[in-house]
Amino acid sequence: MKLFSVAEANDVLQEVIPKLESIKDLYERLDTLRPEARAAASSANQGGGMVGGTTYVDTLYRVGKLTTEIHNLGIEIKDPTSGLIDFPSVRGERIVYLCWRLGEENVIRWWHETEAGFAGRKLL
Repeated sequence: MKLFSVAEANDVLQEVIPKLESIKDLYERLDTLRPEARAAASSANQGGGMVGGTTYVDTLYRVGKLTTEIHNLGIEIKDPTSGLIDFPSVRGERIVYLCWRLGEENVIRWWHETEAGFAGRKLL
């Protein structure tokens, strides 16, 4: 597990923000494609498919690729639709999360205990 200092999290945040924005946009796109995908899936045993099926699959692939890139940096995505992420860190002698989400300033300002989640955020 990678542990981030606040400075390290802030540095990598600049790289991650565009990826989170893309993931959020891709999820919105999937929402528009999902009803047709469900209809196609329900008729799949009869050889059904969907117009634009490759668009749906390509969009899923791009979400997976971006998500993997973020996870490989050591960052946990908590809510891809709002861009909520956690950076494992150390505070005192315990592991905590540095917390950030899309729409906030482009610096880490919050942290929370690993069990507390977003509702338990505290200012650094």
